[in-house]
Amino acid sequence: MNGLLMNEKNVCGTVKERSRLAPQSVEMKYRDAYLTVIFTMGQTKEHARKVYQAMVRSRLLEMKFSSLYKAGQIVGGVYLGKGQEAVSASVGARLEPGKDIFAPLIRDQAGRTAFGEDMLDATRTYLGSAQGPMKARDGNIHRGRPSEGVVAMISHLGSSLSVVGGMLKAREIQGKLAGCVGATCIGDGATSTGSFHEGLNYVAVEKLPVVVVVANNQFAYSTPNSKQYACVDLIDRAQGYGVAGHSVDGTDMLACAETIAKAVDTARAGGGPQMVVAKLLRLGGHGEHDDGSYIPEEIRNSTYGRDCIEVGKQQLLEKGWLSEEELTEWQEAAKMEVQEAVKTAQKEAGPNPYNEDWSALAESRFKEAHT
Repeated sequence: MNGLLMNEKNVCGTVKERSRLAPQSVEMKYRDAYLTVIFTMGQTKEHARKVYQAMVRSRLLEMKFSSLYKAGQIVGGVYLGKGQEAVSASVGARLEPGKDIFAPLIRDQAGRTAFGEDMLDATRTYLGSAQGPMKARDGNIHRGRPSEGVVAMISHLGSSLSVVGGMLKAREIQGKLAGCVGATCIGDGATSTGSFHEGLNYVAVEKLPVVVVVANNQFAYSTPNSKQYACVDLIDRAQGYGVAGHSVDGTDMLACAETIAKAVDTARAGGGPQMVVAKLLRLGGHGEHDDGSYIPEEIRNSTYGRDCIEVGKQQLLEKGWLSEEELTEWQEAAKMEVQEAVKTAQKEAGPNPYNEDWSALAESRFKEAHT
């Protein structure tokens, strides 16, 4: 993957190709306005390590969730990000907590982790603890902390794009948009919804700093790409909406980290909406209730079926950016953190309907506003 060189295929507009030296100033013509964006044309060790560590931590946490689900200790669905961690973590790792907006989807535990979510938040939600961010009112993947820039996952696929656009527009009206980015992760199936069309068209027209990351895992539940869209590649849609398009191998950790970082940095610098399409395969069914038997063996055995965790490990080891000993330390520390989170959440009480005011005005800050 030629991820170190900007070209006309990955930016909407005219781009002057430059050398591979880093850092470089790349001039782009973006809708009649010239922008000068500083890109670091190379993969930094610190960023790659941050992405991979989030991948490792989230994989171990989700493995525990899978075990708890199979043991009957989790009510509802469990949707794993196995195979999509490189894409998801690359998004969360490039965003700035406390400043940016992140709207994850069902397979984005790695992105949540990289963005700073505490394992205990996730565990409390899955196990129904009233101490969790949703106070056990909603479970599993629908958790969020909007005041901290984390949008609660919306089951109506494609809708998060409009929410992120609206949050950024509100900041623009308030004069607080400068330097901010909003990112949302969606699947290939969501690109077929009206919500996706409306949302992408809106952020494109408003020129908002949005990064839309599409994990094309080949199947929308069990519906293959061939039954979802007629264009050659989903990235072709970017040009139709007038947004920048970036395509990447979703199993290649370093390529994901670099391509998504480039998209986030461009949006932050005023380059308008960015659309990233990552091709991969979820390494399992739609959820833990689904065996994924509809996925053909030829796809499972293709490059899409590679485990990004293993690919990333080999990449970092070969570059000397990570040692086997350090990886073992990361894994052991994550396992202990997972155990402590589960231990804590299992001891906590669930919601008590007799003591709980289920009204939206239960929060004191809302009550004060309505008295």
